[in-house]
Amino acid sequence: MADVGVRPARRADAAAVADVQVRAWREGYRELLPAKVLAEVTAPQAAAVWRERWLQAITDPPSPRHRLLVAVSAELVVGFAAHAPAEDPDLDAATTAELVTLLVDPVHGRAGHGSRLLAATADLLGKDGFATVVCWVFEQDAVMRRFLGSAGWAPDGARRVLDMGEPVPMIRMHTDISGGTRRL
Repeated sequence: MADVGVRPARRADAAAVADVQVRAWREGYRELLPAKVLAEVTAPQAAAVWRERWLQAITDPPSPRHRLLVAVSAELVVGFAAHAPAEDPDLDAATTAELVTLLVDPVHGRAGHGSRLLAATADLLGKDGFATVVCWVFEQDAVMRRFLGSAGWAPDGARRVLDMGEPVPMIRMHTDISGGTRRL
């Protein structure tokens, strides 16, 4: 079995994280986002911007509670998760965190990397004193909804619509990481 695990992202991981993001979006979001938007956010020029943004997230995060984790298999970055204090105005950023993104390279899917990332995220957030974690999910993203649901997450009733040339609805899911009911 390959050497697999989750660790904090390093400066040298920024390009690999951006590459995983682009591949995962191309595969997973092709039915969810307008084709023109998806082409723009996964184009080579966009990938260069993502690399710079991920490098900044690694080297100069806004706070110690903003983290980027990577899933590795035989030293290769195969997925990542980013989390931060929640920013939605109806949430308490002192006790509620947001899973900003969790993506696994489609070539390495269904190998437990997403589950390892989710568990590591919950562990770190619990140590940081968070009790709840939320995540915005495309309403039509059945794969992510099932994945989070299998780990004890559920919709909390919040909704928003992104304007991407056409409306793209999202729902907010949440889970309790404060103790006994945690399933992550």
